[in-house]
Amino acid sequence: MSKPGLPQGTRDFGPETVHKRNFIFETIRSVFELYGYEPIETPAMENLDTLLGKYGEEGDKLIFKILNNGLDHVSKKETARAAFENILNGKNDTGITERALRYDLTIPFARFVVMHQNEISFPFRRYQMQPVWRADRPQKGRYREFYQCDADVVGSNSLINEVELTQIYLTVFEKLGIDVEVRLNHRKILAGLAESCGGESQTTNITTAIDKLDKIGIEKVKEELLEKNLNNDQVAVIEKYLHIDGNNSEKIQQLISLIPNKYTKTGLEDLQYILKFFNGENPEQSSGRKQKSLKDSGKVELDFSLARGLNYYTGIIFEVRAKGVNIGSIGGGGRYDDLTGLFGLRGMPGVGISFGVDRIYDVMEELKLFLPAVQRSTQVLFFNLGEEAALKSFELMQKLRKEGIRSELYHGQAKFDKQFKYAEKKRIPFVVIIGSDELSSGLAKIKDLKSGVQREVGFEEIISIMNYGL
Repeated sequence: MSKPGLPQGTRDFGPETVHKRNFIFETIRSVFELYGYEPIETPAMENLDTLLGKYGEEGDKLIFKILNNGLDHVSKKETARAAFENILNGKNDTGITERALRYDLTIPFARFVVMHQNEISFPFRRYQMQPVWRADRPQKGRYREFYQCDADVVGSNSLINEVELTQIYLTVFEKLGIDVEVRLNHRKILAGLAESCGGESQTTNITTAIDKLDKIGIEKVKEELLEKNLNNDQVAVIEKYLHIDGNNSEKIQQLISLIPNKYTKTGLEDLQYILKFFNGENPEQSSGRKQKSLKDSGKVELDFSLARGLNYYTGIIFEVRAKGVNIGSIGGGGRYDDLTGLFGLRGMPGVGISFGVDRIYDVMEELKLFLPAVQRSTQVLFFNLGEEAALKSFELMQKLRKEGIRSELYHGQAKFDKQFKYAEKKRIPFVVIIGSDELSSGLAKIKDLKSGVQREVGFEEIISIMNYGL
């Protein structure tokens, strides 16, 4: 029999890892609920036509399709061969597949809103924390199965939603101890760039190429743009755009000089509104006085190279990166007005953000940010020293559990050495020893395995010791 293995891009998680991941989930969930977001869940798979065409050409290629059960209606070899040929060529064939694993949580959420619109009070704030799947090439920080934690608001055009989502990012990462930079851009600015380089019809081509900047570099981006029939002059404008730098005020001035059109003006107005909430000033220099820039605070920064490759974004877009590590974005999102229109419900604006839990975990591991208390293992192990002693230990252990103290009794009678080694391996901080002598005296031995301190205490004192220490 061959050794068991896992599909590429997936992972097992042991207890220590799950404790740490749960700490991340609980931190994010607590902040979502603090801001009035409510939980929903959707199925792991969706109808394929729900997902296809929503993520752009590149995204559609990464959707995991599910084969129809039995393939009864593709019984002939010629029909089956043609159907599989369509699938291999990136097309769909309902004879082979009609369903797929969800690619993200946003499109399923849009479908959810349309199907449940009569049960929802708008604006509707939802959060969702579930796995998604992408047929991507596995590498550090990039998996085929991973969790997303999303927060979205639908039914509101107000930019206050973007302000609060930015603050949610800052609050969560402060609680996790990760020093981050929240980067903002606007799809209207990218549309303005496209208009200055051949027309708005080029927006998708330009956005898709720019979104690959971190992966392939500026030269490859330029090559891709030339392949999309942009000329050298237009590519030169895009290159200047991608080299805009400085603090927020300086970036704005460079952008206005390079692309002075209506799209740029609209996008900048929205961005400046957001920035006012985080530094109390409008980052413009028209007043003639020196302005404080958000780059100085290192938290919220304009980044005009930010593209977010998904086709459905229409307004402000977000990305979060951790400082001090090279692991890519650990969060992202944006405004997607009328996304529900893809499913027949028009005029339903929305905006949302996502946390990449798997990358956040990797960042916290690399920076050693997990505290020992996160590993919520057993706090106290009762030694098993015979049936009568075990009965008393079980009685006391139940009292500890009612007080929220995580306790366990060693599974069978064994030598002291074996029971000590078990506690050490599981990193259990305290052991309680009750044998025949202790039953007679009414005093238990309790030992702190980290300090080596050991005391004899009355049975009823054990709870106090566990709460306040030896």
